[in-house]
Amino acid sequence: MGLFTALAIAIHNFPEGLATFLAALQDPNLGLAIAVAVALHNIPEGISVSVPIFYATGNRKKAFTYSLLSGLSEPVGAGVAYFGLRFFVGGESGAIPSQIMGVLFAGVAGIMVYISLDELLPTSRAYAKGHDSLLGLMGGMITMALSLLLMK
Repeated sequence: MGLFTALAIAIHNFPEGLATFLAALQDPNLGLAIAVAVALHNIPEGISVSVPIFYATGNRKKAFTYSLLSGLSEPVGAGVAYFGLRFFVGGESGAIPSQIMGVLFAGVAGIMVYISLDELLPTSRAYAKGHDSLLGLMGGMITMALSLLLMK
């Protein structure tokens, strides 16, 4: 279960890193706000990876390592995507056109919502009591919205 969660979160983090990086390219203040919101929601993601692995193996180092690896896909996603985009669609100055940025943000949002709602939420509901998973989802959404409002 922990390995599946680590893989799902790594896939989720890859476009997340791209979105944060692209937002920072357009507006550093927006990039900072998104980075803070992403950092806040990465805390429970790390816990959701490490706890099942720790309980399955009893090995703290292994739990930490898998949690770290799933989180590292975020900066890797940002770097790979940026250099790929700059090479294929970058203009003379290497800037990425705003139309491409819009398509990328829409794609990243779709990927993140799909993975969260189709993979992570049903899995967490299988192990939770009552509406704990949905309350956690709503709590995370509220926390991210508030952090974005407070960073303005």
